[in-house]
Amino acid sequence: MRKLSRRHKENIEKTKNKIYSNLDEAIQILKETATTKFVESVELHANLNIDPKYADQQLRTTVTLPNGVGKQSRIAVLTNDENFDEAKNAGADIVGNDELIEEITKGNLDFDLLIATPNMMPKLAKLGRVLGPKGLMPSPKSGTVSNGLEETLTEFKKGKFEYKADKAGVVHVSFGKSNFTDTQLVENLTALYNSIEKNRPSGVKGKYFKSMFVCTTMGSSIKLDLNAFV
Repeated sequence: MRKLSRRHKENIEKTKNKIYSNLDEAIQILKETATTKFVESVELHANLNIDPKYADQQLRTTVTLPNGVGKQSRIAVLTNDENFDEAKNAGADIVGNDELIEEITKGNLDFDLLIATPNMMPKLAKLGRVLGPKGLMPSPKSGTVSNGLEETLTEFKKGKFEYKADKAGVVHVSFGKSNFTDTQLVENLTALYNSIEKNRPSGVKGKYFKSMFVCTTMGSSIKLDLNAFV
């Protein structure tokens, strides 16, 4: 069995058997557990009372957090030639048509997000096996299929991102970095919670949230009281 480091043991002591009903306090402890030499990401893990194998119990949506997540996404746009200039001027990192499809087919995915105009979707159908598992397949629901490239790119460049519940009904989302201020992290966490709440699937019966934890990349889990946001 792997021996726990002193750093990790100290973090566990700070968080063991504690449930935080005050967000400011939870974030303060969270930042105290970010003791590695690099800037850690800060994550929310929300266990929801949903079974995503049913269509009316799936959660997949987008959110823009008030203070961003501290990461600049590399965005590719798949569109026809006459839209290339619009996409480049709006901040797209890669713009292409058939040659971009060719690159994706080869498995060259040099981007974090793919936006497509609706007329390109039939061409993308065959790439589901490449893009799907990586969560890169554009979809109208996530706002990544759009004719309004300028507006769409502006939103995603500002930090809009997609999140979804996994097969077990758990949402794992980064909501900032450990070097954000306490206030920025509380604001981002609250906005994320509100987004999950607002997009509650219609098939949810009774209680929606089962449990919620926050942590840094290498830190211990910190359990939040489900009423902390009320």
